[in-house]
Amino acid sequence: MSSIRVDFYLLQVNTGQEEPDLENVSQATAINTKALFACRLIEKAYLRGHQLFVYCNNKHDAETLDELLWTFKEDSFIPHNLQGEGPENPPPIQLGYEREPSGFSEILLNFSDIIPAFYNRFQRVMEIVPNEEQAKELSRLHYKEYRANGCVLKTHPI
Repeated sequence: MSSIRVDFYLLQVNTGQEEPDLENVSQATAINTKALFACRLIEKAYLRGHQLFVYCNNKHDAETLDELLWTFKEDSFIPHNLQGEGPENPPPIQLGYEREPSGFSEILLNFSDIIPAFYNRFQRVMEIVPNEEQAKELSRLHYKEYRANGCVLKTHPI
């Protein structure tokens, strides 16, 4: 049995209402919320001394998240780089797409629509689930696959 821990962070829409109006949640808002929450998770991992690889759908997503990591907080510095760029000994945070990371095995933040084939080399996997129906459906499929592979699953409503 696998001892890989997979955490699903279920994002809620903070509208100030008891029940959010899910009909009015746009996909763009959900993606922006997901990216900002990813930055918070990445910062937390960095501050706790962890090594983290962020797997993105494509180059555009990786570059967008890269830029956001520099700007999401005025007073924060998170040493990171895009896979294939930067120093030979990479910083503790790396963003990539398409390729398996070299030298990373602690935490995988899956920021893509697929479960990368190499996820099982990591001790922990994190998935962020925006409060948007298409994202929830995709997350349910990921949950089932991780469960079928014996991962330890946890959900965190945010």
